[in-house]
Amino acid sequence: MKIVITAGGTMGHINPALAIIDEFKKRERDLEVLYIGTHNRMEKDIIPSKGIPYEGIEIYGFSKNIGTNIKNYFLIRKAYQKCLDLLRNFKPDVVIGVGGYVTYPVLKAAHKLNIKTFIHEQNSIPGKSNLMISKYADIVGVTFESSKKYFRHGKVIYTGNPCGVYATLQEEISKESLGLSRNKKLVTFVAGSLGSGSLNDKMIEYLKKGHSDYEIVYITGKMHYDNFPKKMPKGVVILPYFEDLPRLLKVSNVVVSRAGSGSLCEILSLRKCAIIIPSPNVANNHQYYNAKELYDKGCIELLEEKDLTVERLEEKINELLNDTEKELSLVSNMARENTLESGSIIYNAIKEIL
Repeated sequence: MKIVITAGGTMGHINPALAIIDEFKKRERDLEVLYIGTHNRMEKDIIPSKGIPYEGIEIYGFSKNIGTNIKNYFLIRKAYQKCLDLLRNFKPDVVIGVGGYVTYPVLKAAHKLNIKTFIHEQNSIPGKSNLMISKYADIVGVTFESSKKYFRHGKVIYTGNPCGVYATLQEEISKESLGLSRNKKLVTFVAGSLGSGSLNDKMIEYLKKGHSDYEIVYITGKMHYDNFPKKMPKGVVILPYFEDLPRLLKVSNVVVSRAGSGSLCEILSLRKCAIIIPSPNVANNHQYYNAKELYDKGCIELLEEKDLTVERLEEKINELLNDTEKELSLVSNMARENTLESGSIIYNAIKEIL
């Protein structure tokens, strides 16, 4: 079997794509994969490092700059022609789009060549690219039930996010390897794969206080690490990035995180008590709606950035660390979410259309 998968820009798109590839590898003995991504974003390094054949195309997201958009229009046309050539040569059975603007010319080319197509939407409010290319898709898979109403073309199914199984299979890290105590509780802060300057600024006061009852790992994001204070109290570890984050989440008692779909999927799959602080600086405020849907189901604690204070954060952390009844309620509600079967659902849906 041959599949083309396309996704790019952030780990929120790339991780589900990798999880789908892993699912197909388990099921298809003679699987051949071609990954099509951008020429200049993180997938161009991550995907080849995993031994997956990779093709990069030059394409950019649209912006408020008219000149840049005019240039991008011609780049999209050029990318579309390149994708036609790639697909004609590779002859895939199916093309799978997992988000990001790079998917548009790939899915459009697949439709032109009558190749079966599947797209996956991670967020509760779909991105522009997925909305545009949904008309080319045979099946649309969504992470949140509420997303179904946005898609008018093709067959829309609830799949969940396929990152879940990957998260559960990771081996937990030794806390001692980070200079932490084996016996103290751990709170891990994740500001998203790209980090968050606004969240970092608000967290400095909290981190400098130190906390005798628990220890902290704070992940700034690579873009912000150099500008972040490194001198912190004992029991506070500052990192720019953590590869294979589930290994760290497994030994964490509470996770404080942004509301990217991938992060939420890992938290749900690992059944970790979480305080979610959605980024307000994303398209359509989709992180808030990602979190709100899970908050309404009793799976997480929700704290908007505009309401974030040291006092409120400490109050919520202490509650989750010390209130066993609250913890059991959250974990029980998380278990109802469809995170561990997602890859299998996607594989079976694609096999059905083939």
